[in-house]
Amino acid sequence: MPLIPEEPQIHESVPGPRATPAAGRTAPTPRPVPGPGPRPAPRRPGSPGPNRGSAGTSSAPSQRTTSDAAKPAPTAPTAPAAKTAPASTAAPQIQLIPASVDGALDAADEAVDLLLDSGRAPSDILVLTTGDQHPWAAHELSFGEASYWAQHDAGDDVFYAAADADRAKGRSVVVVAVNGGADDAVAGALPQAMSRASALLIVCGDPQRINTLMTAGV
Repeated sequence: MPLIPEEPQIHESVPGPRATPAAGRTAPTPRPVPGPGPRPAPRRPGSPGPNRGSAGTSSAPSQRTTSDAAKPAPTAPTAPAAKTAPASTAAPQIQLIPASVDGALDAADEAVDLLLDSGRAPSDILVLTTGDQHPWAAHELSFGEASYWAQHDAGDDVFYAAADADRAKGRSVVVVAVNGGADDAVAGALPQAMSRASALLIVCGDPQRINTLMTAGV
């Protein structure tokens, strides 16, 4: 389906995966749609209710006969098993930030900066690139894939990876920088990125090209 470009309202760029908002800085644009939050735990079945034998309540003298006394006391009905709520199948919201191939990485960094300013946790954000690796990913990979993917598995910070990296797990927000790659590779990367985003997918690239590829391949 075609994407409707949205005018970005991102002002400053703080490159790198651990960018933190400057003191006193406010987010000038609406916050992205948050992911599903935790729900309060339901009351356990069989929890004791109010005491029906409280003081002040009069009761009639026992009139039980011998046969009545021999009968076992009635037991409370068994509570039905709690039903498991069905998993959400709603598609993530999609936002498009117009950018050239050369400017897609900068646009993605600005999107991350805005997300952090608006209250998103770093661990909620995954950044994917369709062309060259993000500089942070290239730097971390220089120390070896083991340490690089260990940071991914820790899941406590923004993570940057190639769009075709199978080991990259989904997060609430996925930002895609369309900074290169053949049309067929990009067309395959976009639906994969959508499947990894549970709340919001942000695509930074040429709107005409992205709409064409999404229409043809999704």
